[in-house]
Amino acid sequence: MSPAITRQLHETFRALAFPAYRVFAAGQLTGTLGFWFQTTAINWLVLQLTGDSGTALGLSLALQFGPYLLFSLQGGKIADAFDKRVILFLCAIGNTVITAVLAAIVLSGMAEVWMVYLAVFVFGCVSVIEGPARQAFYSELVEGDALPNAISLGSAIFNTSRIAGPAVAGILIAVTSTGAVLAFNAVLFLGPALACLTLLRRRLSNPVVRAADTSGGIREALAFVAARPDLLGVLLVSLFVSGFAFNFPVTLSMLAKTEFNTGADTFGLLLTALAVGALPGALVSGRRKGRPGAYTVLGAGLALGVCTVVTGFGPSLVSAMILLAPTGFAMVYFAQAANQRIQMGVRGDFRGRVLSLYLLVFLGSTAMFAPLVGWVCEVAGARAGLWLGGGVSIVAVVLAYALKHMRLRRRLADVVPSKAMP
Repeated sequence: MSPAITRQLHETFRALAFPAYRVFAAGQLTGTLGFWFQTTAINWLVLQLTGDSGTALGLSLALQFGPYLLFSLQGGKIADAFDKRVILFLCAIGNTVITAVLAAIVLSGMAEVWMVYLAVFVFGCVSVIEGPARQAFYSELVEGDALPNAISLGSAIFNTSRIAGPAVAGILIAVTSTGAVLAFNAVLFLGPALACLTLLRRRLSNPVVRAADTSGGIREALAFVAARPDLLGVLLVSLFVSGFAFNFPVTLSMLAKTEFNTGADTFGLLLTALAVGALPGALVSGRRKGRPGAYTVLGAGLALGVCTVVTGFGPSLVSAMILLAPTGFAMVYFAQAANQRIQMGVRGDFRGRVLSLYLLVFLGSTAMFAPLVGWVCEVAGARAGLWLGGGVSIVAVVLAYALKHMRLRRRLADVVPSKAMP
């Protein structure tokens, strides 16, 4: 292997040089695979129980991410206050129990849609605690210069699971049942728990040192973000891009069932096609060494909006799958650029709380807008849901760019004589 290729591989996977990160990554691989098994099975179960209702599917997604609107900041406070290894272990056990109970109900033939709603809501409550702790934990597993790569490899693991998970889950649903897939999924959730148990016996590369001048409170974190326009800009753009364009579990399941008149296996293939583009997007963003600029975030958001709109025009299943690949690339590149800009802009003892605010916006917006997207899919068709998501993203990015350009011109006007201005 040539030195150039070796150097490129090192840059792409440099976080794996840290032993603790390798253990954590192995656990995340099984955990994220379980997540995609669950997402596919639950979405299909809701459609089966409600007669292909897009509104019901959107409500399910809203209930799953709704807890971020209610408790996200508390989750960040917990992440900054306690050992993240213990938090993540308890959350993994909680996910296992929730999924096992739902699987038993479905296998018994007693499942009703309200039971599924309750299960996804409780799962969302666990995610509110798990999300900020997991995201902030990356900075403790690696040294500072490897943080962007650690975050991106975490996304690559997520999207590797997304490639295999939905497709395999769809086939298993067709061959067995949603209950059987959920039961297998409960076992997969034990992977992160075992990894965290192992890490409790390991030394971390970059443990957080909490400063004496921080209270660890939520108001303190809100004041910190309010004084940072660079963080506020990311949060505002993410509110609309993630809220409308990231509703692929709704739009693609409706596309498979109502536009292409196919089954769960096709829904899985559509999610897999999205992940095929998302994986290289995560690996490319992982090569970034410094903090991404605002224009990187905006450019990725614009690309995602355009690709999502174009995907809505795909006339066939094959064309839709082809168009979903670049959409997946842009989706992950935007998410990673936004995540890295937030994470690398705060100090360690604030990171959990600030990330919880980011997740509140990024995932909570899905809870806010998923029912609307689902309703649009039900009334006007799945393609209209994709057009809505992409269109709102384009408008949001263009407005953000215009506002940033206006701020730059005002700053120049303050330091340059007016006659020198164009």
